[in-house]
Amino acid sequence: MPLVIGVVGLGGLGEGLAKVLLANGAEVIGVDSDLDVLSRVHRRLSGPQLTLATELVDLKRADLVVEALPEDFHTKETVLRRLVDQCAPGTVFLTTTPTLSVAQLAIASGAPDRVIGLRYEIPPPYGHHASLIGTSMASPEAFHLARKAIKLAGTEIVDIGVRPAEAATALLYACMNRTIDLADAGYATIEDLDTAMKLGCGLKFGPLHLLDLIGLDTVRAALQRLHEITGEDSYVPSQLLDRMVEEGHTGRKSGQGFHRYDDHGEIIPPPSNRVTNGEPREIQRAGVVGAGLMGRGIAEILVVAGIPTTLVARTPEKAEAAQDRIRASLTRLVQKGRMSEQDRRDVLARLTVSTGYDTLRDADIVIEAVAEDMTVKRAVLQGIDGATKPKAIIATTTSSLSVTDCANVTSRPEDVIGLHFFNPAPVMKLVEIVRTDHTADDVHATAHALVKWLRKTAVDCADRVGFIVNHVLFPYLNDAIRMLARTDVTVEEIDTAIVTAFHHPMGPFTLLDTIGLDVSLAILETLSAASPTGEPAPAEELRLLVEAGHLGRKTGSGFRLVNKGKQEIPLH
Repeated sequence: MPLVIGVVGLGGLGEGLAKVLLANGAEVIGVDSDLDVLSRVHRRLSGPQLTLATELVDLKRADLVVEALPEDFHTKETVLRRLVDQCAPGTVFLTTTPTLSVAQLAIASGAPDRVIGLRYEIPPPYGHHASLIGTSMASPEAFHLARKAIKLAGTEIVDIGVRPAEAATALLYACMNRTIDLADAGYATIEDLDTAMKLGCGLKFGPLHLLDLIGLDTVRAALQRLHEITGEDSYVPSQLLDRMVEEGHTGRKSGQGFHRYDDHGEIIPPPSNRVTNGEPREIQRAGVVGAGLMGRGIAEILVVAGIPTTLVARTPEKAEAAQDRIRASLTRLVQKGRMSEQDRRDVLARLTVSTGYDTLRDADIVIEAVAEDMTVKRAVLQGIDGATKPKAIIATTTSSLSVTDCANVTSRPEDVIGLHFFNPAPVMKLVEIVRTDHTADDVHATAHALVKWLRKTAVDCADRVGFIVNHVLFPYLNDAIRMLARTDVTVEEIDTAIVTAFHHPMGPFTLLDTIGLDVSLAILETLSAASPTGEPAPAEELRLLVEAGHLGRKTGSGFRLVNKGKQEIPLH
């Protein structure tokens, strides 16, 4: 006989659980008091093994019941008590709270031996990991049936710990909240915000898409509780989040959140609303100033795309070294079978290296890729401006400085635009396009055409410090450092929870060490200086590590130690 599993509350998590349980042979009884919700679930999940109802009494035959209601103690307590009264004596109950005490709910239910916590950070079928949160009162039989049901849902049971899971949730919910504020300010479109964070950080889901999957009402309730506990402003729900929940736009489960969803729960692509007025200018030749990792990476993708390019370095030695690095990178492509030897020779023939701005006189676009220092950039931008022909476009790759300030040091601010590539440029697909109030329409159109030519993905954003990715990412990294001071969770626990529960490619501390703690500190200082509130003020622990010379992977120690075998050892 298949397990009979009840699901109370058919929102994002409840519906997702019902879907995967049905797919794996369980009989599911779904209960929700909202007839519109039942109608939606019927359209998406109808089948002979599914029963939909409005009353808890219909769960009498259930072997196990999952309570998947909004994050409110009184609501959960009331329903759990009623379930204990109305279900069979041996029925096991799983409560899906992400922030409330499972022990308190278990005691309040009247059957603490049969109540266990079930924690998904991302609801199924999108999330594939969950934690079972037991109490000292839960019986072995209850645990056995809970494990059986969760495995039937195709979910891997992981033990990341309650406190690390709470810390990871707090970090990511604050990050989502920050992204909502950007959307509310009209700084970028919903699609561009999600695309930027997905491609710029290697995420499985953009933050606003993830919000839709979890449920806007669920995230708002969790943020409100986090604010009550900590008093931190980062947990005050965005006004836009409040408005959307009050209007019933709660995400995928309602068919409308930050994205719109069809009857199958899939995103309905929005109509293309990107405006690039003006015709792109013709680009026959390009220039790059800067022979570091970013500069030579951009030069490489330009010549691979078929654009003759001149790379300008400070010295002949740096120019030659950059050319050698590009040659070696192309050779690796040949060895991997991704480029022919003839193509490699043809690509290299399009690359010229030099040390003088005068070699840029025929370039149609020149991309500045030097150090994030306004004094350095001013000199380089003015050198490019003085050497290039009229109507040549000047692009800056700044990640934290004002593009407007960069444009204003030239005699042609209308021809200046931000093209923020991500390292390593040949690999990373994202380019943030930053236009100023001065940028000409045809320059903006040319930037988009070039990014498409390079087979990258462009997102538009206004000229503010941090653009999209750094504005959202670095406060999240800073929050992770601050969390070490106010909780007993460790570097390893937070990193593991973020990777396991939220499918991030790496945790915040591994990412900090990879970026470089000195670089991270400099970006946070720039963001803080540009903010009216002075936030995010860099965490003191970050300053101390930088002052002591622990800069991350490049020095062998940061928040983790790197031994000779390149294994990382977390600093607890």
